[in-house]
Amino acid sequence: MDIRLREPDDFHLHLRQGEMLETVAPLSAGSFRRGIVMPNTIPPVSDAGGLDAYCREISLAAPGFEPLMTFKLIPGLEPDEISRMAKAGALAGKYYPAGATTNAEDGFSEIKAAFPLFHVLQSEGLVLSIHGEDPDKPILEREAAFLQQVQIIIDNFPRLRIVLEHLSCRESVEAVRAWPERVAATVTAHHLAFSLEDLIGGALNHNLFCKPVVKGLSHQRALVEAAVSGESKFFFGTDSAPHSDEAKCRGAAGSFTAPVAMPLIAEVFSKAGKLEALEDFTSRFGAEFYRLPLNKGELLLSRKDFHVPGKYDGVVPLCAGQVLPWRVADRSAS
Repeated sequence: MDIRLREPDDFHLHLRQGEMLETVAPLSAGSFRRGIVMPNTIPPVSDAGGLDAYCREISLAAPGFEPLMTFKLIPGLEPDEISRMAKAGALAGKYYPAGATTNAEDGFSEIKAAFPLFHVLQSEGLVLSIHGEDPDKPILEREAAFLQQVQIIIDNFPRLRIVLEHLSCRESVEAVRAWPERVAATVTAHHLAFSLEDLIGGALNHNLFCKPVVKGLSHQRALVEAAVSGESKFFFGTDSAPHSDEAKCRGAAGSFTAPVAMPLIAEVFSKAGKLEALEDFTSRFGAEFYRLPLNKGELLLSRKDFHVPGKYDGVVPLCAGQVLPWRVADRSAS
């Protein structure tokens, strides 16, 4: 069985830098026409010059893939610099609580300290992208605990569009549904396809360790129900986050899913009996929220065994060495 979809977009993507970027960016380009690229590089993307240079680096590594650029909201960032980054093509500013995830040590310790920057995002018509975890709470409670902080932002910025990234729990699904239409969320393939049982139920699967951590089965079911529901507030972002094999063995948070994201998501929707909803989730809802034109090319998915390689130039993907029932057969741009 083959499925033809409008070319998908990845609305949450980490491409890293240097040699790793050169390895992983073409793998995203094999499945996705565009990607919202996260800015937590070293140094972070937080000025117009750095944003332009990073965009050019990505485009050189993956011709035919369009990087959709973001910048990192950090203490001391000048409002005028946000305006310059908006003019340079940025679509969103990314908020990280300090220490919440990879390269987030320079994030904010108190959300109201970022209010001046949120004002500029709102006035410039940019999206606020949020890593929604409270790092001071227990690991499985961090996302749910952060929802009250998102509510504060919603209440104080009535025109600001907000994306709560990589949902992992039932409470977040319920909150996003209750919030205004200007609030949406990304959901990843690994949070849909796997649960806490897959992470620690048998041997520890360090390649599935990410932040926010995959949760229990009831949370996984809530995420799947939201993703296949046809509700435009929920759309696809892989949160593909590569690390070296050595770093992953040391416990680095992040799952490299770019090569397996579409095969995994196709099986999730197939098992739910909702393959007809897959295109909207991957190729329409996110573009409409970000006010982008829909892609015109196609992606062909085939229900044929995909033997996932053990490594891609030293980077281990999620499901390495496994056989998945779907594969990306072709992505044809218009």
